[in-house]
Amino acid sequence: MLRSMTGYGRAERSINEKNFLIEIRSLNGKQFELLLKLPLQLKPFEFEIRSLLSEKLIRGSVECTVSIKQHGAAKPSSINLDLAASYFKQLKSLADQLEADDSQLLASILRLPEVVANSTDVIGDTEWLVFKEVLQEAMVMINKHRMDEGAALEKELLLRIANIEESQKKVIALDPSRKVKIRESILKLLDEQVGKDNVDMNRFEQELIYYIEKIDLTEEQVRLTNHCTYFRTLLSEQEIAKGRKLSFLLQEIGREINTTGSKAYDAEIQKSVVEMKDELEKAKEQVLNIL
Repeated sequence: MLRSMTGYGRAERSINEKNFLIEIRSLNGKQFELLLKLPLQLKPFEFEIRSLLSEKLIRGSVECTVSIKQHGAAKPSSINLDLAASYFKQLKSLADQLEADDSQLLASILRLPEVVANSTDVIGDTEWLVFKEVLQEAMVMINKHRMDEGAALEKELLLRIANIEESQKKVIALDPSRKVKIRESILKLLDEQVGKDNVDMNRFEQELIYYIEKIDLTEEQVRLTNHCTYFRTLLSEQEIAKGRKLSFLLQEIGREINTTGSKAYDAEIQKSVVEMKDELEKAKEQVLNIL
């Protein structure tokens, strides 16, 4: 079963007048890249949270957003008196110089950065255990989404490989007549250039055998068949992260297709090669999304 790198997961739970909400989004990426947005209460646990996400999500560009909402009584606040006093002196002096109204000065100061600070106590052990459960739920959800996406990708990839094999059958069927055409074409050229009576047929047959061996497609077709078979086997394996292996295997399939095209010297075979290349490019695009 394949697993896509694209997915979404969400989980929410309340404990001790706190509501934990976790949202995780992921897109395809070469490595595991995490954008983690945490409230201050969870900053001491950031390393462990990153480790849990990396272990379960493995690969992809991941964005995880965590929010904590406080229910019940308002959170305690504190005023930085020294900072407020400093602001007041400077702003009062400026208001006097400008002969401006200073009746709302105190209210303005209380809105300035860091003058009023909410309490940011770290969550307790019980709350941390609950938070980890919520995080696990969100990761289970995103991985289920990834598996659903992966099932669709698997069908698409199997179709592309089947289409490549169909075009390969045409190549194998055309290969014997290709060799006959090559022989006839060379004979015709010799007849036009030097005359048929001046051709040493024994030497011609020897050279022709050597030439046909150089452009023989058998080895490429055997390897292409083996690669396609292994591709199916790899899709059915239980390994979770196999996107890189599949990508490498598609490169090997492409190498055999390209070599077939370079040796073909036949218009009909070249058409089949173009069809195989088209299917291969579609498969490569899909593999980029696989974990």
